[in-house]
Amino acid sequence: QVQLEESGGGLVQAGDNLRLSCLASITAFASFHMGWFRQAPGKEREFVAALNWGGGSIYYAYYTDSVKGRFTASRDNAKNMVYLQMNNLKTDDTAVYYCAARRESGTKYYRREDYNYWGQGTQVTVSS
Repeated sequence: QVQLEESGGGLVQAGDNLRLSCLASITAFASFHMGWFRQAPGKEREFVAALNWGGGSIYYAYYTDSVKGRFTASRDNAKNMVYLQMNNLKTDDTAVYYCAARRESGTKYYRREDYNYWGQGTQVTVSS
């Protein structure tokens, strides 16, 4: 059974940094495409970042425009972990952050409908 478990959320001030972690209980984890999404109150869940598997040990990172230069996604396949380093946080970053996994290549990294598995989410609150 596939499980994704996020951790690392919390209450921070604008300008602070935070690192989210996601433990993935997935066989053949290295071949899964991993993504981070977020959902703010009253809004739809939106794409934040993705790490697409390109074969072998190659991964391609993608980010939504609003976090480029501030957020960095990474993974440690030996530990079945995915991370989202969030720097210079802004109040607009306040949301529940979700880790997601996608099996099939050729699907869209930014489409939540293309992801097969989801974590429960972790709250990130950025105060001004």
